[in-house]
Amino acid sequence: MSGHVLVIDDDAGLRGSTTLILEDEGYRVTVAVDGQEGLRKAAGGSPDLILVDVRMPGMDGLEVTRRLGKEVPGVPVVVMTAYGSLDLAVEAVQAGAADYLPKPFGAEQLLLVVRKVEEQAALRAEVGRLRGEVEAGRRYAGLVAESPGMQRVLEMARKVAQHPTSVLVEGETGTGKEVLARLVHTESPRAAGPFVPVNCGAIPAQLMESEFFGHVRGAFTGAERDRTGLFESARGGTLFLDEVGELPEALQVKLLRVLQERVVRPVGAAEEREVDVRVLAATNRDLEVEIREGRFRQDLYYRLAVLKLELPPLRERGGDLVLLARHLLERHAGRMGIPVPALDGDAMERLQGHAWPGNVRELENVLERALVLAEGGRIQVRDLPPEV
Repeated sequence: MSGHVLVIDDDAGLRGSTTLILEDEGYRVTVAVDGQEGLRKAAGGSPDLILVDVRMPGMDGLEVTRRLGKEVPGVPVVVMTAYGSLDLAVEAVQAGAADYLPKPFGAEQLLLVVRKVEEQAALRAEVGRLRGEVEAGRRYAGLVAESPGMQRVLEMARKVAQHPTSVLVEGETGTGKEVLARLVHTESPRAAGPFVPVNCGAIPAQLMESEFFGHVRGAFTGAERDRTGLFESARGGTLFLDEVGELPEALQVKLLRVLQERVVRPVGAAEEREVDVRVLAATNRDLEVEIREGRFRQDLYYRLAVLKLELPPLRERGGDLVLLARHLLERHAGRMGIPVPALDGDAMERLQGHAWPGNVRELENVLERALVLAEGGRIQVRDLPPEV
């Protein structure tokens, strides 16, 4: 990256040659003839990198480096020192310099050190940004988490993503089960493959077998051509079975066989087909209760729930609500092409006091509505629905 470099050196010839080399590479260069002028220009000029000579009359380069570390923290400093002054270079690095450059130097040496220091600074900035996102409870693939319970779920999700094990995601409606399943997929070795979500409760019972396993032409009235089922569509990737507790028993039996044998037989086909797919499932029902009452097969449950991830409801996520509100406002304001509004203090209190039976989905709906109604760049209590 070509940025702004400040060169502090009392040698006019070196200032000139360094400026020419850097400007030829697209850098913008500012020069200073001594330490005092260098400090002034560093404070007022926003350099991206500073080159400073160790030996200068008045304030020497070591003192300048120490002062720069206090007055413009975060800006990398490279000290320039003559051969035979290696001890001074080491002392300068101990004083906060990012690197040193022995004189005399050529263009290649100069550019090599400058670019190396730039890359190190960029890497530190990225690490700091990522650490800040985690520490501030920022986003994991669209999920926002600051509360300890939610952080634990996300860390567990990233761990299980690396293994082909079946995972059951549990949680109330609107807690973000599909978003968590997508996180598992994108963090897994199957990330390059398809992610195929299906709502098991939205498929008519008479079409379920064909939807899941496909059919061949002529298998039944209206089957005018072959159809690929969901399992084959997800080949090499992940099939996400949302609301798996809605599956009728007949299909539960067939799903269990697919998980055990890794083969499917399309409706009307004579032969089975191998499928390479990872299955993630989700439910808002208590499947153990469903098993006791005879509505869900215990053997299928054990196949699906090798590992379980339980998403906490929004009312148990503490400070996540404030972060979620900001995240959702940013997202929907961006989609609508409008500035992100501020949230009035009273409105935020109402949001924090609500029980959120619909969880994150309900919060998203409330904030999208408020964005439409808000005036003057601020969401107020009057912009919230009566139940909030």
